[in-house]
Amino acid sequence: MNREELKSFLDFKVAEYNQPGFIPNDPVCIPHEFAQKQDIEIAGLIAAVFAWGQRKTIINKSREFLGMMGHEPHRFVMECSDQDVKPFQDFKHRTFNGTDALYFIHFFKWFYSHHGSLEEAFIGSLGQGANMEARLTHFFELFFSLPDHPKRTYKHIPNPSRKSACKRINMFLRWMVRQDNKGVDFGIWDSIKPSQLICPCDLHVDRVARKLGLIKRKHTDWQTANELTNNLKKLDSEDPVKYDFALFGLGVEEKF
Repeated sequence: MNREELKSFLDFKVAEYNQPGFIPNDPVCIPHEFAQKQDIEIAGLIAAVFAWGQRKTIINKSREFLGMMGHEPHRFVMECSDQDVKPFQDFKHRTFNGTDALYFIHFFKWFYSHHGSLEEAFIGSLGQGANMEARLTHFFELFFSLPDHPKRTYKHIPNPSRKSACKRINMFLRWMVRQDNKGVDFGIWDSIKPSQLICPCDLHVDRVARKLGLIKRKHTDWQTANELTNNLKKLDSEDPVKYDFALFGLGVEEKF
């Protein structure tokens, strides 16, 4: 199909999936269980980091983790004692273990002691014109800037400089940045524009995008995510990542 036909088809699918009915069966349901901005940020990052494998398992393990925080993640990380965090030593989800859990809590406590919003971790001194590669690299370096950080935890915070497609962190940023009043994405950050986002390139999105000719690269890495996003910008330069709904929905729900 030509570009106009492709845009019309994908716009239709965005409208179909970008609505509240999408929420309950997707990891985005986890941050939707909270109202306070900082709780949404913490819950969102945890759900995104856990987003490997079956969506049902991701949702259940995210709820388990946040339940251990008394369903008040921001209050918990700010007030927790050594005794409070001990149960996290036994937490496990796929390759995420107790060491990772304790460091995440340690980072959140340190960060929110100095900043009001996790948005600032992606801004730093970069300014509004910085590209997403610079922002994600900055976040990675900041996240692991605390003394004695465990190197095993690197695998849970992707970094473009390590060739990762950064699917999970790009999904988290979509949740925080996009604002279209459809009820799925939160749009609680305003220092990053939707036009600057990179499309989360997971297995389903990757497969559908290749079938539609939106990806030509052989391997799936950071350059592939950029290739996909640049092609989606030809359909909507201001909000290319809205098409994540269409590509993901076509892959997961319709086995396109």
